[in-house]
Amino acid sequence: MLIRDELVKQLKNMEPDIDTIQAYWKKSGLEQEFHKLETLSQQEDFWKDPRQAEILKALSKIKQQKATYLSITQAYKEIAELIELFSEDAQELEKIKKETESLQKAIAKFKVNLLLHEPDDSSNCFFSINSGAGGTESQDWAQMLLRMYLRFCEREKLSASIVDYQAAEEAGIKSATLFVKGKNAYGLLKGECGIHRLVRISPFDSNKRRHTSFAAVTATPEVPEVEIVVDPGDLRIDTYRASGAGGQHVNKTESAVRITHIPTNIVVQCQNERSQIQNKETALKMLKAKLIQKQKEEAKAKEKAKEKKKIEWGSQIRSYVLHPYKMVKDHRTNKESPQPELVLDGDIMEFIKSYLIWSANPDN
Repeated sequence: MLIRDELVKQLKNMEPDIDTIQAYWKKSGLEQEFHKLETLSQQEDFWKDPRQAEILKALSKIKQQKATYLSITQAYKEIAELIELFSEDAQELEKIKKETESLQKAIAKFKVNLLLHEPDDSSNCFFSINSGAGGTESQDWAQMLLRMYLRFCEREKLSASIVDYQAAEEAGIKSATLFVKGKNAYGLLKGECGIHRLVRISPFDSNKRRHTSFAAVTATPEVPEVEIVVDPGDLRIDTYRASGAGGQHVNKTESAVRITHIPTNIVVQCQNERSQIQNKETALKMLKAKLIQKQKEEAKAKEKAKEKKKIEWGSQIRSYVLHPYKMVKDHRTNKESPQPELVLDGDIMEFIKSYLIWSANPDN
């Protein structure tokens, strides 16, 4: 029966995702953490614990994850049994088809949420794109990436506002920074950090030669105000006139703000708001987030030395080839897409999922 064969095929396609979810659940320690938190919450004097709210919040999250995990794995088994049981009953198979489609959506959603378990994953984030080696070519490429990420945010119902935009002289942008808000904003975008490489026939070359361009992407989670104190004496604050995206307007007052943290030489800038005070507040928030991120990266570097990579050939995380063939490839996960047009229109969730699965493997 045709519908039965279709259902069996769909179930077979789900199998790798089910295996990934089950393997990750066993390795993650979430089951042990659930029992530990549940035991704590059931103690007689738990109400005295100063961490009560924090523990209950963590327990609620894991309890919800566990319920979804059990629901998905059980539904997968039951659907397989039902297909076998009603293999000759078209009416029942139609009902099973609806359940199978619902399960597919539930698996895709749960897999991403399960892999986003780091403390910062649920944070909003500052997301920056900087053009690299290649002049106008790379500046145009940086603008293409900016559009791609704005489209991705639209698709995933994330709010993305441009807090800084540095237009290039001829075409494209030198840099841009977004403030991205929404569910798991940093968790979804953290894997995009690194060098993105474009290969295409240059629209700026009269001889129509193939060019390679580079741009760098960084993501920094927003941090609570209490996490770090910045000495005002360590800051150099400059103001300048802000220009809109593409230079459409120029403020008559110097409302844009650039802050340099002298000890680390970290520079942040914001021109999103008309008010200099508001721009300064946002820039300071960005600076604190970058300082916290720097501390975390330095701590990680002590455990595992990381090679510092330049914005040039050989250090890219992903390649986007438009000529002589069409292909987008992530060099960490080997995930590929033969449709760069869709990817550049923001359809990057499959790359993000692949990265999250890849990064969850302790051998990587």
